[in-house]
Amino acid sequence: VQLQASGGGSVQAGGSLRLSCKATGINFKIHELAWYRQAPGKQREMVATIGASGTTNYANSVKERFTVSRDNVWRMLYLQMDNLQPEDTAAYLCNVIYKGTNYWGRGTQVTVYR
Repeated sequence: VQLQASGGGSVQAGGSLRLSCKATGINFKIHELAWYRQAPGKQREMVATIGASGTTNYANSVKERFTVSRDNVWRMLYLQMDNLQPEDTAAYLCNVIYKGTNYWGRGTQVTVYR
């Protein structure tokens, strides 16, 4: 199983970024996928999940600003992040639980400055 995240960068508060994650090694379309983030000195936290049927779930802190989506044909997971704020600064990681094991992609850094 491999997860490759990309799309991070530096953006001014109020700006937008779109993260992408390509997943290989799994039957992509049947698995729930997730985005997490981890800021320095803080615990890793769930940002958004998307089920096989497309059902989504968001952390309260990102509701109405972030949108998670998936493309089962291209095996891609996305996170559209709008109205970014400095507190969104973190490494963002994509995640899948496959056969009882958590798999993590290498994080992509998002930095939001005032």
